[in-house]
Amino acid sequence: MKKISTKHSTVKFKLDPTHPPKQTPAEKQALKAMKDRDIDTSDIPSQAVTTGWYSPVARAEENKAQVTLRLDRKILDYFKDEGPGYQTRINAVLLQYVSAHSTTR
Repeated sequence: MKKISTKHSTVKFKLDPTHPPKQTPAEKQALKAMKDRDIDTSDIPSQAVTTGWYSPVARAEENKAQVTLRLDRKILDYFKDEGPGYQTRINAVLLQYVSAHSTTR
């Protein structure tokens, strides 16, 4: 971390990702003792959970039909980059979409 001088009383630090700051033993202990509810998440944008979407998990509840589907390369690369099971994750996202937009299911 490099300290940047300012004319005001605010101190700014520029983080060097190649040399992150080391935690002191006291800081490590305080972090381990911290409960989830004590973490300030107010600066995190609202997540997709509020819109009915969630992080899909692999599950096979029924037989699937094999189809040929053309997807944008960007979409396919995104799911493949998440690791094995990308077809199951794509299926789970589509199933969640259907559930969110269907009134009879």
